[in-house]
Amino acid sequence: MTSPAPAAAPSVLDLAPVVPVVVLEDAADAVPLARALVAGGLPAIEVTLRTAAALDAIRAIAAEVPDAVVGAGTVISVRNVTDTVAAGARFLVSPGWTDTLLDAMKASGLPFLPGVSTTSEVVALLELGVTEMKFFPAEAAGGTAYLKALSAPLPQARFCPTGGISLASAPTYLALPNVGCVGGSWMVPGDAVAAKDWARVEQLAREASALRG
Repeated sequence: MTSPAPAAAPSVLDLAPVVPVVVLEDAADAVPLARALVAGGLPAIEVTLRTAAALDAIRAIAAEVPDAVVGAGTVISVRNVTDTVAAGARFLVSPGWTDTLLDAMKASGLPFLPGVSTTSEVVALLELGVTEMKFFPAEAAGGTAYLKALSAPLPQARFCPTGGISLASAPTYLALPNVGCVGGSWMVPGDAVAAKDWARVEQLAREASALRG
């Protein structure tokens, strides 16, 4: 008797309309911040590898906030992939990609979103069997107009646009057929994190989780 195949992990693009992009200077803030985001309805949390505290933050969230789906952002090297997988990351996000980085992300076994900003990059990834991508930097690279233009010739590509997106502009992105979710940091403002105002973070997350085109 054969064992049933394991269920496929849900796409990162389908977990919530918004993926918070988190930069943490102090790993001690990771758990209360993640709990506030989850309570507000945003379970997928991208912790960027821009600070020395990032790996410890991912490790703490993975261990102590079971309802969170913690991922690593700003993944730009094979070492980043190895380190974040070991820390407990459940998805990977890169601002761009190379063949070497893409191979490492594929080999990790985790869902991943390689970053693109041009049509040629999208076509190259589709050729390699990758259909889910990060569109970055979204506003600077053409915003909703660019993504709308891509949807007709490349309908199989789905995106998480990130970069310059706000509560006001997010619905326009989410209304596009090729956008699964958006990435943003407006629900984790630096002053709220510094003040440890987790109630404010939860409220901002709740507003973001209610967004859908």
